[in-house]
Amino acid sequence: MKQLAGYDLHTHSNASDGSLEPEALVRAAYAAGVRCLALTDHDTLAGLSPARRAASELDGMRFVDGVELTCLWEGRVIHLLGLGIDPDFAGFGEYMEQLNSLRRERAEAIARKLVKKGFPDLLADAQLIAGQGQIGRPHFAQAMVARRLVASAQQAFDSWLGQGKIGDVRASWPALEDAVSLVKQAGGYAVIAHPTKYNFTFTRLRALVDDLLAAGGDGIEVSYPGVTPNHLRDLLLLAQRKTLLVSAGSDFHSPEQRWTALGCFPPFHASTHLLRPLLPDCAEQWWYDAVAIA
Repeated sequence: MKQLAGYDLHTHSNASDGSLEPEALVRAAYAAGVRCLALTDHDTLAGLSPARRAASELDGMRFVDGVELTCLWEGRVIHLLGLGIDPDFAGFGEYMEQLNSLRRERAEAIARKLVKKGFPDLLADAQLIAGQGQIGRPHFAQAMVARRLVASAQQAFDSWLGQGKIGDVRASWPALEDAVSLVKQAGGYAVIAHPTKYNFTFTRLRALVDDLLAAGGDGIEVSYPGVTPNHLRDLLLLAQRKTLLVSAGSDFHSPEQRWTALGCFPPFHASTHLLRPLLPDCAEQWWYDAVAIA
């Protein structure tokens, strides 16, 4: 079930692997009825300034500076949302350059592995598609489609780029604790993104949450496209038991992906919504009501 919540705390622009420029993303969100938007591009802050300027030109639009950091926990890749960060925090510079280097090395490795499977060298194509944004597997998928090597980006992931496939190249991402520390030093809230998408058992997910809290983290994303009603309920129970803040967002990348429409994700009830500490000065409470917060 989807419901327009009036806010969206997980979106991507073409500064990483989204398709819309930051300004266009903000305007599209506003047109869709979103009045509180966070831009959370993968491992980059490049889209925040233009997105923030665009939001300031729209009546009643609130903008939240964010990022989605790639990190490792017990050998598995985890995505950590940093929300309400100070993008001018000096510590981001060296950290982001490290991530840039890792992504470049990973892209080169993906290209090499695909060549060994009979593909042409797609590195230049993928980089051209990525432009000034962070290069990643979605750009290789688009390059495959453009060259008619696969019928769709989904086929590219299903056959070559998805989890466990030849193009699923691991990198030495920073540890979860380091990512949490960066977000907290930058004044933000550290939140585990889409926790059920890692295919963990809930026993392991509880262990992840325990380590998040031990590192100084704040919460988990509980509602996003693809989360089942049972998992949404279980995540809310986990948040209650562990005294976690809860967040939600569409994980929007492109208008062509209809399952990730801006501001649309399953509705839920929670008294510990991240919006409360994130925007305590806001007199308007309607977006809390939109998700029926108790």
